Amino acid sequence: MPEIKVVTRSRTEFVDITARVQEIVQKSAIQSGLCLVYVPHTTAGVMVNESYDPDVARDISNALEKVAPQNARYQHTEGNADAHVKSMLVGTAQVIPVENGQLLLGRWQGIFFCEFDGPRQRTCIVKTISD
Repeated sequence: MPEIKVVTRSRTEFVDITARVQEIVQKSAIQSGLCLVYVPHTTAGVMVNESYDPDVARDISNALEKVAPQNARYQHTEGNADAHVKSMLVGTAQVIPVENGQLLLGRWQGIFFCEFDGPRQRTCIVKTISD
């Protein structure tokens, strides 16, 4: 199964993986179907959102930090409890339709790997499903 390796440099980081996912879709030769992007980590996620303006990712990161602050009083004392909560809020999978061998993303949309407990080396699994 195809994988994308992502190396993050910050504790919280959103990495645009759209082009790498599209490359896997093209190599799969799928013309019509679905593309599943899955992150097998409990402190990371994957989202589809605006990829044109980097301020959007910063705004999302800031909002998530308000909902689950890093230094709140958590029962999980490993130091990454906030990352688990953020992963749950963002989610660990996205399904994107494929038509004519292309991801059907909106004009401004991109696929982002979301790191909440970096820096680390991570993996995204990509699975295409034909109609």
